Amino acid sequence: MTPDWTTLVRHFCFEGDFVRAEPIPSGHINDSYAALFRMPGGNSRRYLLQRINHTVFHSPEKLMANIAGITDHLRRKIVADGGDPLRETITLIPCMQGSSFVQIPDGDYWRAAYFIEGARTYDVVRNLAHVYSAAKAFGKFQRLVSDFPVDRLHETIPDFHHAPKRFDAFVAAVEADGCNRAASVRAEIEFAEQRAGITSTLVDLLEQGRLPLRVTHNDTKFNNVLIDDVTGEGICVIDLDTVMPGLSLYDFGDAVRSGANPAAEDAQDLSQVTVDLDIFERFTAGYLDAARAFLTPLEIDLLPFSARIMTFECGMRFLTDYLNGDHYFRIHRPNHNLDRCRTQFKMVQDMEARADEMADTVEKHRS
Repeated sequence: MTPDWTTLVRHFCFEGDFVRAEPIPSGHINDSYAALFRMPGGNSRRYLLQRINHTVFHSPEKLMANIAGITDHLRRKIVADGGDPLRETITLIPCMQGSSFVQIPDGDYWRAAYFIEGARTYDVVRNLAHVYSAAKAFGKFQRLVSDFPVDRLHETIPDFHHAPKRFDAFVAAVEADGCNRAASVRAEIEFAEQRAGITSTLVDLLEQGRLPLRVTHNDTKFNNVLIDDVTGEGICVIDLDTVMPGLSLYDFGDAVRSGANPAAEDAQDLSQVTVDLDIFERFTAGYLDAARAFLTPLEIDLLPFSARIMTFECGMRFLTDYLNGDHYFRIHRPNHNLDRCRTQFKMVQDMEARADEMADTVEKHRS
């Protein structure tokens, strides 16, 4: 449904006069729009408006409390470092009532922020310099929030990266087979079943106290870093909906999953899907240049494995959603989630074959 823009924008403390809003097509979960405002004197400014998917995020007030707390913390750190907080972190626009979001009469939840100009996201890696810059941005994000109290954060999606529970959900979807799709994807189901044993590795180490619980982004796709149009630097980590307590390995692994494949996440030609070791090397270098000082030796040891388990987990999630009828991830064609699953599983196979090379790369950049 198209929002009533004139009414909606009155809820926020925007400057200028509303002109129009245009949809931003990227993203699987929330609906995003660039809203243009005419400023006094004839200039213009854009703001970001987002409708929060409260089917996925059942407690938008907790989600927004996390984002407000983290961005305030980041802003103070960025200013102290002499940076530009309007470009290096999300700056929320408060509502007229002072809150960070509004619920309108139809039940939808909305938030707003400054639109960061002169930068963009990329769904597919364009060059190795961008890889290094994006990885460094993710590492810097983790470093800047490393002293934020973990217990102040809400768990916006319970067990988001709890791989054993993701596997249990996958098994339940296979057994229910509510859309009669299981028979057509037996190869993918068997692929997942054969790797059940790796799902508990990180969770077990956390429970044993051998891995530290940290503030993590938890959705570090390559397209969640804004790359400056001029410098090519990764200037801002965006899409903070899943900022929660977690493991540093979740962030590293998911970033490699999304960035080290030179093909699209939903590629249908699997011959194009691979783990580009040059991309992995540049990502590892950038990430560790920003993060090695606060990571433990075991966290660094497990970086290659984290890429494999996060890729496997994501493939399971796409396959589970496909079996359940495509309710979680937005699809744009039949079998879209199945195509996404297949790209992830192809990457897992490549990571298994290249495990020694990936470990050597991490060792090269450890110090």
